[in-house]
Amino acid sequence: MEYTVDLLKILLPAGIVLYGMYLVVVSFLSKEREKTLVELKTQNTQTILPIRLQAAERICLFLERITPNNLVRRSNPGGLTSGELHSLLLAEVREEFNHNFSQQVYFSEETWEAVKRAVEEVTTIINQSRQLLNEEATGLDMAKAIFAQALERKNDPVGYALKQVKSEIQIYF
Repeated sequence: MEYTVDLLKILLPAGIVLYGMYLVVVSFLSKEREKTLVELKTQNTQTILPIRLQAAERICLFLERITPNNLVRRSNPGGLTSGELHSLLLAEVREEFNHNFSQQVYFSEETWEAVKRAVEEVTTIINQSRQLLNEEATGLDMAKAIFAQALERKNDPVGYALKQVKSEIQIYF
């Protein structure tokens, strides 16, 4: 019996010390892991944030470029027929969209859907304007029809998409 008591006198403090050491080591490793994760997130933010800002700038520029008013002004409709202007505008919208298509990885689904709706709406305005005109219409007639169609719209999908992009970027500041 005395042997068991002596054994317990040795093993019990040793067990308590070992358990204490275990807690210290686990706590230390946990803090080191948290520290490493914070450093990794900081490095990630320093790398990704400028790329996201650049993507937002590109999408904002894209949306401004496909706004019907800006699109028509850049195309110089004076010497074109309405059919030529129609084809030119649709090609330019498609080209701009394809050029900026990869930017979707930096935005939420909702924001990218707003951008796609803006593109679809601009395409619809161009197509509807063309349908309103006869075959002999000039590019200037087409431009006027596009301006009129754009003004008739109650909601501005390009403006909404711009707001979405800007609000998403505001999260980071």
